[in-house]
Amino acid sequence: MPKKSSTFRVLHIDTEFGWRGGQQQVAYLVEGMRRQGYETAVVCQPESDLERYCRDHGWACHPVRTHGELDVVAGYRVAQLCREKRFDVLHLHAAHALALGVWAKVFRAPGKMVASRRVDFHIKKNWLSRFKYDNPFLDRIVCISDQIRNVLLSDGIPARKLQTIHSGVDVHRFDGVSPQDDFREQLGIPPDHILVGTMAAMADHKDYPNLLHAAELVCQRSANISFCAVGSGPEEAKIHKLAEELKLGERFVFTGFRNDVGNFLKSYDIFAHTSYLEGLGTSILDAQSVGLPIIATRTGGIPEIIDHEKSGILVSPRDPRSLADAIFELAGDASKRKRLGEAGRLSVEAFSIENTIVKNIEMYKSLLQD
Repeated sequence: MPKKSSTFRVLHIDTEFGWRGGQQQVAYLVEGMRRQGYETAVVCQPESDLERYCRDHGWACHPVRTHGELDVVAGYRVAQLCREKRFDVLHLHAAHALALGVWAKVFRAPGKMVASRRVDFHIKKNWLSRFKYDNPFLDRIVCISDQIRNVLLSDGIPARKLQTIHSGVDVHRFDGVSPQDDFREQLGIPPDHILVGTMAAMADHKDYPNLLHAAELVCQRSANISFCAVGSGPEEAKIHKLAEELKLGERFVFTGFRNDVGNFLKSYDIFAHTSYLEGLGTSILDAQSVGLPIIATRTGGIPEIIDHEKSGILVSPRDPRSLADAIFELAGDASKRKRLGEAGRLSVEAFSIENTIVKNIEMYKSLLQD
C-alpha cells in the first residue's frame, strides 16, 4: 500500500459502463497518483468495467447507480460521500459524470470541481448542457487537446476555466509483447500481405465507412493488402453489413473487442485512424509507441500528435480516395514506413502518461491554492 499523503484527496467520477480511452485515462491517473502517495477514490457504475478494474487492483471504489443527468438521488449520495471522506477535489471524467458532480455540489459537496472534456463536439444549445459547462461550481475544464479548448471557447466558455492537458499513454506498455508466430494465420491473414489495422470503437464519429470504402479501392488496386479492425460498439451491425455490401470478404477482418491489443499492434504494418471527429486519439499514441507508421485524418486533436510527412500522414476526413491513395503509397514503400514509424516512436515520448499525471497534479495544487 502506498504511503499516504496529507496534501489533498481526489475523488474521480466516471459514469460509463464499458471500457474505452476515457476509462483507461482514469486508471492511469489513479494509479499514478497512488504511486506518489495521494489518496484517491473512484465513483463508478455498479458492475461496470471500471468497478471491476478498481476491485482487481484494490483501489477505494464506491459504486453509485446513476440514471441519466437528472438523477438527483445519485447526486445526493455523492455529496454525502464527499462530506464523509472530505475530498478536496472532484474530478469528473464524462459528460454524465459532470451532471452528477453538479448535483453533488447543489447538495453542498465540498472541494474544487474539475471536468475532463474528451470530445471535440460543440456543446448542445439546450439550457442544461450549457449550465453543465458554465456554472459557478465548476472550477476547471481539462481539455485533452487544444482543439477541444478552441471549440469550448467558441461555445462561450470562459478562457479562465479551460486548461489543455493532453491525454497520455504508457509508452512502454507493449515493450514485452511478442505475438505468437501464427498470430496472423489465426486471423486468416496471408503471411505476404501488408496488414493495415485500426483500433477504435464502432461509433459514428470513428467513421468506419470511410475506412471500408478506402479498403474497397485499395483491394481493387492490390491483391496483397489486408485490413483488420479491433473494436465493438453501437454501429457494429451496420459496419459489418457495409463490409458485406462492398464484398471485402476475407480481406477485412473484424475481431470485436479484444484485451490483447498489443498482439495486434505488433502484427500490423500500418495503423489507420479515420475519424471525422476526434478529441485527441490515444490509440494513435499506442500505435506510435510500438513504431507503427500512422495514416490519420486531419481532424480534432490529431494534428497535435501527427506532424504530416514527418511522424505520420494526414488526410482529409470523409475522403476515402485520399485515404486509399495514402495506404497504397505507404504499403509499397517499406523505407518510408520505417522512417515514419521511427519518428513517431520518438515524438510519442511527449505524450507519456507520466507527463499527463504530473500536469493533473499541478493543476489540482493550483486550484487548491486559489
